[in-house]
Amino acid sequence: MQTVTVDLDDRSYPIFIGANLLENADLLLPHIGNGRVVVVTNEIVAPIYLERVQLLFGRQFGSSIVLPDGEATKNLDTIGQIYDHLLQGKYDRKTTLVALGGGVVGDITGFAAATFQRGVNFLQIPTTLLAQVDSSVGGKTGVNHALGKNMIGSFYQPKCVVADTEVLRSLPEREVRAGLAEVLKYGLINNPEFFAWLAHNSTELLELDNACISEAIKICCEAKANIVAQDEKESGIRALLNLGHTFGHAIETASGYGVWLHGETVAMGMVMAADLSKRIGWLSSAEAIQIREVLEKNFGMPVEPPADITVAQYLDLMSSDKKAELGKLRFILLKAIGEAAIEGDVEDAMLESTLTAGSKLCL
Repeated sequence: MQTVTVDLDDRSYPIFIGANLLENADLLLPHIGNGRVVVVTNEIVAPIYLERVQLLFGRQFGSSIVLPDGEATKNLDTIGQIYDHLLQGKYDRKTTLVALGGGVVGDITGFAAATFQRGVNFLQIPTTLLAQVDSSVGGKTGVNHALGKNMIGSFYQPKCVVADTEVLRSLPEREVRAGLAEVLKYGLINNPEFFAWLAHNSTELLELDNACISEAIKICCEAKANIVAQDEKESGIRALLNLGHTFGHAIETASGYGVWLHGETVAMGMVMAADLSKRIGWLSSAEAIQIREVLEKNFGMPVEPPADITVAQYLDLMSSDKKAELGKLRFILLKAIGEAAIEGDVEDAMLESTLTAGSKLCL
């Protein structure tokens, strides 16, 4: 087992990474206090892991909430259902909510924990690769709105994160690829050596080789922990972690939540960001092509956005993006592989060219 610490002074917490960690109650019990535990999960994860996790908490286990699977669940109606369960069960401020699932479950549970009785304990047990390397770390919680992804939420840190690499073996291949999109993001924003290592080890990573996948998770968590410690509430460098997300969130919202996996839209969005970076003269053509080829050929990710989203739709949805300021779009773009920066002065014509490039992105 490896441990990465998110350093936030008195709110610091560990991320435990390794195989078969769900067999070790000692990782979780020190972080739940003396209240009851409510596990929030979904209908896919519950039959596989819920009973095992219940046993970890022993007499302190109170109940579970099993949600429908998918991004369409990530809304205020679901938050209301969680409040109903907690209030009907007479749960108090000593309660601990445990997120057992992927990024959707983690975001929903975290937001419920942040707001129920003005804040209760919260633990993360991420069961997807995407959640283990990204969404379970850093305290971003929330739900979607029909007009924009993740528009309702708060920053609320967990007490610990347990990333058991063995649970990844139950994932469909599509989920693994989607998670690896977020892994590749970390290489693109500030670690070119890591990006090259990922490309070289793509076969092993897709096959979930334990040594490779554990190393990738550790590197991503270390990178995110370092950034979050410097900029917890995204007033500066933390925004770089959103490479590909401005485009990707627009695709998710326009397509209807759940049509594409989050990581798939991030892959498309990173290629669009690379294309725009090339057009404004930051990224070389060779590096733009390399980014597309690694995502598409090495990892089998979708790199062409849906053809039915119009420029007007993109602009409307991106204008609501949380990185926009005073009505002006800001993008996370690349000066080189491993060097990301925020740019708020992109010419309309260049942006429109990227939005309409389709199959010609980066080529």
